[in-house]
Amino acid sequence: MKKRIYVLLAVIAVLVMSSQTFGSSGVKWVSLEEGMEKAKTEKKPMIVDFFFGKGCPRCEKLEEGVYNNPAIAKKIMDDFIPIRVDLTKKLTAEEEKLGNQYDYKQDCLLLFLDSGGGIIKDPSGKRLCFAENVEPEWFIKYLDMVKEKQK
Repeated sequence: MKKRIYVLLAVIAVLVMSSQTFGSSGVKWVSLEEGMEKAKTEKKPMIVDFFFGKGCPRCEKLEEGVYNNPAIAKKIMDDFIPIRVDLTKKLTAEEEKLGNQYDYKQDCLLLFLDSGGGIIKDPSGKRLCFAENVEPEWFIKYLDMVKEKQK
């Protein structure tokens, strides 16, 4: 009986820790409000992931193949402020406003913002935001390019 209780408590602890970061990756996600404040203070660009999670092929692929990649997780944690907007919950007014600004239509979206909250553009002037899947090798190069644009 005691063993079952310990196992149950361990499972609950893991679930609570996972829910605090909206995922099991090496990336420690923060809320939009907290992330915007940290970005201003730390002068770092932000990755804002409008994320559904389980059941969404794009989200699952990002979580398993990209965010769980140790090199990518380290780069994100060192060079960016990782923000996750949980699309399974009611969005705050700020989350809704940001999503609408970039036509997210209540769907997955990955944004790269500078430390002041402006969208980062690539060298051709194109917005850096994605609704589709990304490959890990390409994503690492992309993170380097975004970091360079922030300077």
